[in-house]
Amino acid sequence: MYAHVAEAVKRPDLISLQPDVVCLRFETMKIYSALGAVRHLLESGAVKPGDTLVDSSSGIYAQALALACHRYGMKCHIVGSTTVDRTLRVQLEILGVTLEQVRPSRNLRLDQELRVRRIAEILEENPSYHWMRQYHDGIHYHGYRDVADTIAREVPDGPLALVGGVGSGASTGALATYLRETGREVSLVGVQPFGSVTFGSEHVPDPDMIIAGIGSAIEFRNVRHELYDRIHWVDFECALSGSVELLRRSGIFAGLSTGAAYLATGWERRRDASRTYVFIAADTGHRYVETAYARHAEAEPVHALEPHEITSLDELRLPWSTASWAGLRAPGPGDAHNSTTHADG
Repeated sequence: MYAHVAEAVKRPDLISLQPDVVCLRFETMKIYSALGAVRHLLESGAVKPGDTLVDSSSGIYAQALALACHRYGMKCHIVGSTTVDRTLRVQLEILGVTLEQVRPSRNLRLDQELRVRRIAEILEENPSYHWMRQYHDGIHYHGYRDVADTIAREVPDGPLALVGGVGSGASTGALATYLRETGREVSLVGVQPFGSVTFGSEHVPDPDMIIAGIGSAIEFRNVRHELYDRIHWVDFECALSGSVELLRRSGIFAGLSTGAAYLATGWERRRDASRTYVFIAADTGHRYVETAYARHAEAEPVHALEPHEITSLDELRLPWSTASWAGLRAPGPGDAHNSTTHADG
């Protein structure tokens, strides 16, 4: 029996699609991150019950932090993107969260910058508030150790490939780190949308990009680039095709980042069949029904899609590119809009 709904909701399901392909399916993955971070802050004395935790969010992390605060008796203040929909907004209100949404903006960078600017104002007005900094503070790695233990216990011994969207870097980075600490051979494959600075694709915009949570217009310091072996850059249409194919074949209804990870998994498996592939389904597909799944008739057959293998970031191109990351460079301080005060989620 669970002590709180957050403990129940966070639990992932490992679903075997083929003997060497496993889906790590979450209802909402960032609850692990938020619960682990809040628990660490309380245990270390950095915060105490009743304190207010504040952060910026595009939606998923807002719900996760709200539940973590509810679980541990904290107050929660969210500066949200306009992508926070009515369903989530009502839940947050009932949970007692203070939610502010910034004005609509013409691009992702401006949206993020508006939210960060408001966070700075809130902290100046309320110096006792604790800023969670989900994309920069390494405490968000802690919660994923339990997930890594589950993978290690339930996925048969042998080399692994972990495939997942790279947002904050905490989920894929933490899982690979903890699994490697056990001595397991783990190849880490990250998935990105075009237009994101995280792995240097900001010069290739995708006009239809709505793959929430795995791309950024600003630098995230929780992304540890050296952990990643391969990167796939996937556009909206390819991610849609992967999502539709996954639902049709397995019944798994998940977000667009999952469809992109499923697509990347299939390609990596064709390149190297010597390991078991675990791909991450970070959330459900409900918020993509109107913007993506309703267009399922437009989805291309997955077998007809093939990535462009690159050796330089200058070669990146739509709709799908891939590379061995070790041969490329990580974005430097001059490549991204770099600031210690940026956050999103």
